[in-house]
Amino acid sequence: MLIILADSNIWTTIMYLALGLVGGGVAGFFIARWFFKRELAKNPPINEKMIRAMFTSMGRKPSEAQVRAVMASVKKSS
Repeated sequence: MLIILADSNIWTTIMYLALGLVGGGVAGFFIARWFFKRELAKNPPINEKMIRAMFTSMGRKPSEAQVRAVMASVKKSS
């Protein structure tokens, strides 16, 4: 068993495998984050129609300025 573990070729292979897994994980994280941000920009979780429906459900008639202020605060927070 010690003779096999002492072989430098195995350690080199293990090191490359570990380095590849760590590098792939880091690259995968940043690629997934980029895709997620792009999808949120294309399809925002809330839009003006939803804000108007929210105001209406509370029994208020929203003005255009109120709708735009809420949209601006949503965009600013993200």
